[in-house]
Amino acid sequence: MYETTIQLNAINDVKDFVNKVMLFNYDIDLVSGRYAIDAKSIMGIFSLDLSKPIKLHSHPPCKETTGRTKLYRETGCFYL
Repeated sequence: MYETTIQLNAINDVKDFVNKVMLFNYDIDLVSGRYAIDAKSIMGIFSLDLSKPIKLHSHPPCKETTGRTKLYRETGCFYL
């Protein structure tokens, strides 16, 4: 499992983020407090408090945990 913290500041950040995570064939979750939602669900993301940082948990197959699937920060939003 890979874990990091992300911040989605605007509606377009959410839309871009969901479009990126949809490209991956494994589970990616967002955790905020006691709530965990599917990162591929735009409605789920909008149910979270977006004014606070959100924990991202990805669950790639073992062979994909390094290299290609690392997350990086670009202009205030995380992209895959």
